[in-house]
Amino acid sequence: MKLINKEFEKRKNAMLFFCSNVRYPFKTKVYKLLYFLDFLHFKQTGRPVTDLEYYTFDYGPVPLKLHQEIIKDEIPEELKDCFNILKEKDEITGKEKYAKFISLRMPNLNVFTEREKEILEKVAIIFKDAQAKDMTEITHLKNEPWDKTLKEKGKYQKIDFLLALDKDATISEEIAKERMRLSKDIKDLFQ
Repeated sequence: MKLINKEFEKRKNAMLFFCSNVRYPFKTKVYKLLYFLDFLHFKQTGRPVTDLEYYTFDYGPVPLKLHQEIIKDEIPEELKDCFNILKEKDEITGKEKYAKFISLRMPNLNVFTEREKEILEKVAIIFKDAQAKDMTEITHLKNEPWDKTLKEKGKYQKIDFLLALDKDATISEEIAKERMRLSKDIKDLFQ
C-alpha cells in the first residue's frame, strides 16, 4: 500500500510543481509535461516517475485514467485539496475549450529522488513559456513513442515505455524490462 501511495504522491507533486512553475498550465500541457517527465526518466532508469499510462490521442500522449476523471467534470477525490480546474466551454458547441489547473498549494519536492527533481526542473524550464500547441510538434516527432504507437496500433492505444529507449538511453532494453517486471510484481503483491 505504501508503494502505491508513493507513486501517487509523486504524480500529485509533479502536477503541483508544473502548475506552479510554467505558464499556461492547461490540461493538455500538463499531460505533455507529465509524459516528458515519465519518458525521460524511463530512458535513464527503466521506470516512470508517476506510474501513469499514456495513450495515443489526436493531440499527443494522454494519461488516460487521469483524463477520464477530469473530463467527467471531476477532480479525482485525492487531488481536490491540491487543485481547482477552471473550465470554459464553447458557447456554440458546448464543448470544452480549455481546462486550466489552479494550484491550491505548493509541491512537496521531498517525495522525489535527486534524478527525478533534476528531470522535473529541466522539463519545466524547457517548456515554461510554451503552449500545448507548441509542444504537440515535439510529442508527434517521427519515430518517437507516440508516433510509433499511432503508426503500429492506431489511435487510443497504450504507448509502451520501451519505445523511449533510443541511442540516447542510459539503460538497456533488457534491464528496463526486468525493472518493469519487478515493479509489476511488487504492485501485484500490494493489491
